[in-house]
Amino acid sequence: MSNFVRRSLIVIAAASVFLAAYVSSSAQRTVPMTVLGVVAGTYFTPPAGSTPSETIASHYSGARVCADTNNNAVCDFGEASTTTDASGAFLLHSQVAGPVIVEISTDSLNGGNAVAQRLVLRAASGQIAEGQANAGHAKVPTPAASSITITPLSTEVVRMMEDDDIDFQTAKWRLSTRLNVPMDALLDDPGDANDGPIKTAVLTESVILTNRFGFAARIADRGDATMKAAQQAAMNLESIPRYDNIFIIMLENKATTSIKNSAFAPKINAYLNANNQFSSYFATGNPSEPNRDGVGAADDFGVTDDSAWNCVPAGDTADLPEDPLPAGLNPTCTNAANHNFKNKPNLFNAMTKNGMTWRIYSESMNAGRDWRLNGASDPTLVAQDHVYLAGTSPISTSTTLGNPNLMLTFPSGLYATKHNATISFQNVRSAPEFLSSNRTMGGGQWDDAIRNSPNTPAGWDLDQLGTDLASGDVGNLNFLEPDQSDDMHGVTVTGKIAGTTTTGTASDCSSGSTGIYRGDNYTDYLIKKIQSSPIWTNTQKRVAIVIMFDEGTATTGFNSCCGWNPSAGSSIAGKSLGVLVKNPDGSVSIDTSIARYNQGNKGHGTSIFGLLTNQPSAPKGVVDSDAYSHISFVRTLQDMFQLADPGDDWTYMNRSKYTQKFIAANILNLPEYALSADPHFDAVRPMNHAFQIPSGYVQKSGFVTPPGAQVGPDANQVNPWALK
Repeated sequence: MSNFVRRSLIVIAAASVFLAAYVSSSAQRTVPMTVLGVVAGTYFTPPAGSTPSETIASHYSGARVCADTNNNAVCDFGEASTTTDASGAFLLHSQVAGPVIVEISTDSLNGGNAVAQRLVLRAASGQIAEGQANAGHAKVPTPAASSITITPLSTEVVRMMEDDDIDFQTAKWRLSTRLNVPMDALLDDPGDANDGPIKTAVLTESVILTNRFGFAARIADRGDATMKAAQQAAMNLESIPRYDNIFIIMLENKATTSIKNSAFAPKINAYLNANNQFSSYFATGNPSEPNRDGVGAADDFGVTDDSAWNCVPAGDTADLPEDPLPAGLNPTCTNAANHNFKNKPNLFNAMTKNGMTWRIYSESMNAGRDWRLNGASDPTLVAQDHVYLAGTSPISTSTTLGNPNLMLTFPSGLYATKHNATISFQNVRSAPEFLSSNRTMGGGQWDDAIRNSPNTPAGWDLDQLGTDLASGDVGNLNFLEPDQSDDMHGVTVTGKIAGTTTTGTASDCSSGSTGIYRGDNYTDYLIKKIQSSPIWTNTQKRVAIVIMFDEGTATTGFNSCCGWNPSAGSSIAGKSLGVLVKNPDGSVSIDTSIARYNQGNKGHGTSIFGLLTNQPSAPKGVVDSDAYSHISFVRTLQDMFQLADPGDDWTYMNRSKYTQKFIAANILNLPEYALSADPHFDAVRPMNHAFQIPSGYVQKSGFVTPPGAQVGPDANQVNPWALK
């Protein structure tokens, strides 16, 4: 007998007199409803320091349960209602049948713990009918009671029914397919499930949905929307829909004009043309490290070089890195900016705080090496040079390129910490999920050598991406970092001709056209790997692939946009520069603690940004020419994973809060924007294609050669992220 049935039988006897009296009444003209149920969910404890997060099944006591006879997701006056007991159980009788809702207030308890945010949970009429058919309680008088569990997942089924205009069984099937949970277990009490993948999937989704529906209640309570509309809006913040997984392929140092329509990047161009793209996308800075900081946290914090993460300005003891440092870390610090960010908000901490996961997949990692160290050369690892036969590719149209007898030695720097967006953040490096979330990615030139080396630790998986794609254990947010030969960055790789002492250089590891062609092929390899996985082919899951570059090429004119810092001085009109913070008393001030903050966020031209989704009905061929940046992308990801509230820009991290409205409201503390000639261009916004470029507006551009600056609106305003 399940816990639910035991709890249910407790309340049956107490209700029998009332039910018998009701059954004896013959005056009823409506269909009555009796629901015997429990309100269940999860209690989630976020990670704290080195302590990992914890999720346990729970029940809500003191929650109000109502027959939602008018189907408006509100307990209205006159609708039958009851309250859950200490174990979350309830018995609800209504003279009118219909769906059921649960209003969980901050006076309710979640497994004995305080409820921090009000939320509304729901159960469809179809679930009640299904529960009635399955109840089988002989002691329940006619009409038979429906036995159900109301959870965040049952609420999601109702939301899907309303959003897609589908019936209960179809919505239930779609959700169960997305989560890989059997339909007959999907809406059960999570506490009744056995430990294993099914329980993990249900608990994880319950945490995410609890956050979403709690946020929906906040939207409704402040009058922005009705409760039903708010539950839909919570899945589509700033027109950015919720995705289950996103894979971000990060390439290196190529401007739009170097890739778009290039004969050396035919596969990337094919993906761009067949899917969606953002044609005016700007880097945050130059070189790599500030861009990784920008993509990870919507700010580069003044960093303008690739110095090691433990480089801090002299005397800045507040942000010194942890002790002890990894053995072998001997950095050269070329800049006095702070490269170690101790307590700065970032995507990685935000994801885990909200019950979601992230991964950094890096190619060509030295087996067993500390992720905080750059890759090291290894003369024991050799691989054959790539050979391109004449006429088989744009890089060898007339002669053979490469030497099959040239054996290349594994060079240093294939893995670079400057390309790992988590490394700069001490609160990420010290988090319990740091090691488990930094993982390997295969497909590299030296894979076989690493796999077969006697120095490789037993059980070392050099392609955890492949393993995780097969098992489903990928992150919600995934950064894919090819090595510096496969990402178009370029490194010098040398070796010897077999049987001789003659040395040679790799044919395609440079940053030129051969490197572009190599990176194009590796990008295609990664995309095909993802698209052949169960993650992608299960189209009930919402999955996206982004093809992007960390930076373009410095150009004349405007190199950045969207929350950038256009000033080169240390101050303007006597005011210092720094990201704005809101103090506990509500006042606004400039964070002046970051050394040389003013030199950052300058941009480095435009680069490619392509978007692929696995949704069969999603729009294709959309080009959004509005100007965006890494900071815009971070805002977009915060919306995608509901890490912030569009109604409160202060909930967005670092410079991603700098919308046009925010800048206007705080202009006295933002001297760098005081003389802005183009508030739209200089402000950040989500990448939602909402801005229709006026016919007389000439958008600022990071390049002057074709396609050039956009004049007038796009061919359409379809949202490239749309699911349907």
